Amino acid sequence: MEWNIPGTVLSIPMDEADQAQKNFESMFLGGGMVLSQVAAVTGLEPYTIQNWVKRGFLTKPVAKKYTLRQLCRIININMLKDALQMEQIVSLMTYINGNLDDETDDLIDDSQLYFLFLRLAVHHRKMNDPDGRDAYIRQVLADYAEPVPGARDRVEKVLKVMLTAWAASTMRQQAITMAAELKND
Repeated sequence: MEWNIPGTVLSIPMDEADQAQKNFESMFLGGGMVLSQVAAVTGLEPYTIQNWVKRGFLTKPVAKKYTLRQLCRIININMLKDALQMEQIVSLMTYINGNLDDETDDLIDDSQLYFLFLRLAVHHRKMNDPDGRDAYIRQVLADYAEPVPGARDRVEKVLKVMLTAWAASTMRQQAITMAAELKND
């Protein structure tokens, strides 16, 4: 069974979903990604990505190359935009990473945040029970080293919002598909 990697146009076999992080990291073995490659991975128009950079939602690419960290910030925003307003997404990202165009004040690297999210999303069926979800999030965050006291709590809260928004977006897409299929009956 194929699994669409949240926030991207990429799909992988569900039984290989735990390997997504290695797949992403391998894309950067030759250095960063150019805008057209980022657009191809995310399905976003290049002007949208450039607009997010201009608006300060992420740091500017260096020598026109995006890092894995920047790609993951773009993917996080892309994934959340179907369920949350841009103002809410910016607020969410600011909650854990301060000034969005300054990586030095981040509580967590955006790639680390995204890969933690992916580990949780792969097992989204466990997320239906809030107590089970919270316990699983704490388990996934067990190795997270807090740069400042309280960072783990903030990251945990953001992951809960991300999972809920992603699930809402996924269910919305399923409802749209089901409604479209009714026209064929």
